[in-house]
Amino acid sequence: MTAINLLLLLLLVVMTWIGAFGGYFLKKASSFNINMERKAFMLRLLSGVFLYGVSAILNIVALKFLPYTVVFPLTAITYIWTMLISYLLLKEQISMRKIIGVLLIVTGAFVLVG
Repeated sequence: MTAINLLLLLLLVVMTWIGAFGGYFLKKASSFNINMERKAFMLRLLSGVFLYGVSAILNIVALKFLPYTVVFPLTAITYIWTMLISYLLLKEQISMRKIIGVLLIVTGAFVLVG
C-alpha cells in the first residue's frame, strides 16, 4: 500500500470520526429547551452542523481520489465511533445485539471494498 493510499484511508477514518461527533452535538442540542436555553442550544446545534459540514467536505476530497464503491462503504466506520460516543459520552447502554449489528455492517463494508 502506498503512502498516498494510507493517507486517503486515514482521511476516511477522520471523516467518519468528525461526522460521528457532528451527530453527538446534534443529539446534545436536542436535549435543550430552545426557549429557556437558547445560547447552549445554538452552540451545540452549530457545532453539530459545522462538524457535519467538515465531514462532507472531507468526503468530497476522498471521492476525488478514490472510487465511490470504496468511499461509501467505508463510511460504515461511523457506526463504530457512534457506538463508542454513545457509550462513553452519553452513557447509553450498548447491548450485544447492537455490537453484533455494527460488526456485521462494518464487515459487510470491508467485504465490498476488498
